[in-house]
Amino acid sequence: MEATELRRIGIMTGGGDCPGLNAAIRAVVRKAEGVLGIEVLGFRDGWRGIVEADVVPLTVDSVRGILPRGGTILGSSPVNPFREGGVERVRGILHDLGAEALIAIGGEGTLGAAAQLASEGVPVVGIPKTIDNDLSGTDYCIGFQTAVQIATDAIDRLHTTAESHDRVMLLEVMGRSAGWIALYAGLAGGADMILIPERPFDLEDVGTHLRRRHLRGHRFSIVVVAEGARPAPGTLELPEYPSDPRGFPRYGGIAQLIGTEIERLTGFETRVTTLGHLQRGGTPVAEDRILATRFGIAAVDLTLDGAWGRMAGIRGGKIVDVALADAAKVRPVPEDLYRVAEVFFNT
Repeated sequence: MEATELRRIGIMTGGGDCPGLNAAIRAVVRKAEGVLGIEVLGFRDGWRGIVEADVVPLTVDSVRGILPRGGTILGSSPVNPFREGGVERVRGILHDLGAEALIAIGGEGTLGAAAQLASEGVPVVGIPKTIDNDLSGTDYCIGFQTAVQIATDAIDRLHTTAESHDRVMLLEVMGRSAGWIALYAGLAGGADMILIPERPFDLEDVGTHLRRRHLRGHRFSIVVVAEGARPAPGTLELPEYPSDPRGFPRYGGIAQLIGTEIERLTGFETRVTTLGHLQRGGTPVAEDRILATRFGIAAVDLTLDGAWGRMAGIRGGKIVDVALADAAKVRPVPEDLYRVAEVFFNT
């Protein structure tokens, strides 16, 4: 498809919100409408806006000032298009609105649905966003760097109060299937132990490590825990987590469970802080604004090329495009990166 054939495109944001979404929306509009004269329709509340044809025109004027804003001006929802009319419904709505392409900004669930739609002939391209940073095909996703900065700031603050009271401090961060936030923030903040989903932990080993630190004269310890961290089989019983509307486990509270056990095993006063949705909110850091802007421009270029079923990504600092079907797979923290963090666990 040539650029001159594109007259109107749609854009939506799905899944959980994160800092940088508005920067991506702005970039798409500035390139499409501002440079190429292509109309842009914003679908409200993710897939719900598409299956219900709930749209708002987006123009260069209407997106002014949104670059530093957190969240998404388009809203989001857990609606699954395949439970609300399926591919024919989506295809029909896009046709009726005259939208010749759709840019879907989202994580595993949103881009998985986009990949399925593309496989059935719907003209879709993707932009990766998730603070968990666990999508394959890209080194970074929109929202991750801001979440890491928020978690690192929290660790810095916990250091001073932990040292003042000779305490063990646990910080629970997001990371359902992969521990990217925990690892990056733990490294940046000088955590004394990092527990992630990829490396099942044994609380006896954790307790031994913390006792050793105190015997060496350290007055406090900081442990960063990803919400999806898993104990080694047979070592600790976890609660039954409820599912969210998309069917994913709604994790939360693992650090509280671990904290109680650590205090019992070590005798050290232990406190738990859970960041929760603070990691999603607020102003995006510079890295996320730049990354989202580059992804937005690249996504428009993909629509111009008719590269349906592809997603903008970044590898080694360069913008690339990858198959949506591959991108929706979970990307775990590599073993060699975790070993870097382990260097600091025994000192």
